[in-house]
Parts: sequence; structure tokens; C-alpha cells
Amino acid sequence: MVLGVSFDTVEENANFCNKFNFNFQLLCDTEREIGLAYGACKDKTAGYAARISYLIDTEGKIKAVFPAVSPAENADEILALL
Repeated sequence: MVLGVSFDTVEENANFCNKFNFNFQLLCDTEREIGLAYGACKDKTAGYAARISYLIDTEGKIKAVFPAVSPAENADEILALL
């Protein structure tokens, strides 16, 4: 399963997903709680999240971290680990 997280609202995320035809869910983190927990921002006033990917197994354990994601390359990097 693939999930994305954004600091935007439900409506903003829905519009973004529709515009780019995402085939995965984009979760809303308007309070920055997920962003803080996963290191995508330093505090709750952050205007945007850093692009970070985590590969999490079925047990909920983090198997790999990609701290500086290139959207064009990240899918291939993750697939190489599966």
C-alpha cells in the first residue's frame, strides 16, 4: 500500500490528487503531527514538508528511509528493495 502525507486540507489534497491522477491516498496532516514524528518538519509552524519516503513492512517496522526523495527516481529505489 502506498500513502502520501501533506500539510494541506482535505479539499486541497483531493484537488491535487485529481489534477495529477494519483493512484494512492494522500493523507492530511494539517497539525503537522505525522510530519514531526517522521522528521518531515521541525515544528508545527512549518509551511511545507520535506520529501521523505519510508518503506514500512507489514509488521509496522521501518525497513528503509529515503531522506531526500527525487519523485522521478524514488519508486524504482523502493521497488529494488522489495
